[in-house]
Formats: sequence, C-alpha cells, structure tokens
Amino acid sequence: MIVVDALGRRLELKNPPQRIVSLVPSLTEWLFDVGLGARVVAVTDYCIEPAAALAGIPRIRGTKNPDRSKIIGLQPDLVIADQEENRERDVLALTAAGIPVYVTAIRSVADVPEQYERLAMALDAAEAAAPDLAALRAALAEAQQRALQRRIPTLAFIWRDPWMAVGAETYAGDLLERCGADNLGRRLPGRYPRAPLEAFMRLQPDIILLPDEPYAFSERDLDAFAPYGDVPAVRDGRILLCDGMLLTWPGLRAIRALRMFAEMIAGGER
Repeated sequence: MIVVDALGRRLELKNPPQRIVSLVPSLTEWLFDVGLGARVVAVTDYCIEPAAALAGIPRIRGTKNPDRSKIIGLQPDLVIADQEENRERDVLALTAAGIPVYVTAIRSVADVPEQYERLAMALDAAEAAAPDLAALRAALAEAQQRALQRRIPTLAFIWRDPWMAVGAETYAGDLLERCGADNLGRRLPGRYPRAPLEAFMRLQPDIILLPDEPYAFSERDLDAFAPYGDVPAVRDGRILLCDGMLLTWPGLRAIRALRMFAEMIAGGER
C-alpha cells in the first residue's frame, strides 16, 4: 500500500501496519484513543498518556534523540513522527534503514482533523477515528461562531531562562487566535521567539499565560513579573497558570482546549 504523509513523502506500508513506534507524545495518546494501542511496540520517554496503558511498553529515549538502533531492532512496520517534534536526521536515518516513517506537520488546529484522518486511513482506523474527528471539526466551527469582536493582547510563554513564547505558525498560537487572542508573540521573529522578559513586556499584554509544560511554570514564577506593574496583565492580575498539554498537544484535547482558552481569554476583555 502506498500512502503519502504530510510532507508529501510516498511510503510503502504493510496493509495495515501492525508494529508501530510513535515518536510523538500527542500521537501516542491518539493511537490508544482509536484502539490501536495493541500495535504500539515502543514510544518516547515523553509519551506519558495514557499512563496506565503505556506501562511496560519499551522506551526509545526522547523526541530529539531517539535510540535509532533500538527502533531498528524492534523491526516496526511504521514509525510515526512530526516535523516539529522530531529531527529530520532521525527520519532520514530510519528511512535509509528501510523503515517507513510517516511524518505529520501540525501548524494549526485545523491541521489536526485533516492530517489525523489521512493517518487513520493509512492505519485502517478511519471508522474508529471518525467520531472524535467530527467532534473536533464541530468544536472548530463553534469557536468560529463565538469569536470575540476585539482580540485580547495575549502572551503565552513556554520557557524561561531564556524566556520563550508561542509565536507565528504554531499549533498553540493558532489555538489562541481561534479563542479570541491577539497572539503578541507573532510580533517577534521566530516560531518560538526568545528574548529578555523586558522585551516581551514592552508588547503590553492584557493576558499572560504560563503553562505547566514544556516548562513547568508555577506560582513561584509570578515574582519575575513584579517589576512590570505598568503592563496591563501584571497590573490587573491576569497572569494565568494553565494546562500545558491542552495548549501544546495537538489532537483530541483541542475539543476541550478551544472552550477552556476561549473562557480564559474572554475573561480578560475590558
């Protein structure tokens, strides 16, 4: 069977693949959501959901440094990767070893139902995946209908030391925009711009989001913003801790994320 991944790469797969290695935490979760967990033979150290189902499944290190030799030794029918999460050199090395690698390229919430549907077809799981993908499309339509008249200037950080924020052409940035945010990170260069905190504060956000993943922001990080009392988000107490997996993990979590972040951002409208 010939399939084409999100990068336009043609793959020849066994029909359907029975031994799958996932290099993407959000896609690992989705594989179990659609009933394909029994086919998963290895995952990364960062694949943490569904926790109980993943107990005992072999680990092949991180998303950026997978143990290629171990993967090859497992003789998978398919490795699933993502353009942002994983390195091109690993995809090329596994491909050269004769292992098909299907690469997704999620840059927006709308990419999820489109690309997951194509992947589900390649895995012979289209029927199982259809209800949840339909629910996600409905959530996207609902988000479009409730869009705020005024977009709320918002900054969503993902790291500190150095400070990094969600920027342009990212899944998280698109999610926030669909929820009524004016994602101020888009005004700085790079998909995940990094800068001194002072430079970010000059953007004058009304809302600052501090997720607990990939950097585990917590209340102890609030003190860093104390010198910026003239910034609306700091002045008005709208520095909000939030669920990092909801913000940054593409997939079915977006159904809940579209509602939750819309409520958070609407609460910042003045």
